[in-house]
Amino acid sequence: MFKVLLIEDSLLLQELMEGILGEIDGIDYRGCVDTEADALLHMEQFPVELVIIDIELRQGSGIGVLAALQAEPERYGSPLKVVLTNYSHASMQQRCIRLGCDAFYDKSLNTRELVQYIEQAAAARLES
Repeated sequence: MFKVLLIEDSLLLQELMEGILGEIDGIDYRGCVDTEADALLHMEQFPVELVIIDIELRQGSGIGVLAALQAEPERYGSPLKVVLTNYSHASMQQRCIRLGCDAFYDKSLNTRELVQYIEQAAAARLES
């Protein structure tokens, strides 16, 4: 199974993504955390293959999560890193890419593309 963790503080989006991820074959949805500290603790204790990261969190930020993943892969693993945010301007996208983001999506515009990315990533990892 392809383990996925959601890092998101919006209850509405948490419910939406849980439903979407639950419908994708081969996905093991590992739940949601809503702070930077909880995200890092979870990934340290329970490695995942893909993490979906919001920029603005209840405490801390997705930027902090990306920076920690980039700085300490031996501690947190090397999951695929997908940013899903409302802050989708070019400067934010470039900042996330510099921090190792593998894909970047706008919450309001690119949900379908996000789902396709997850499906393809899960299929590719399960084939290897």
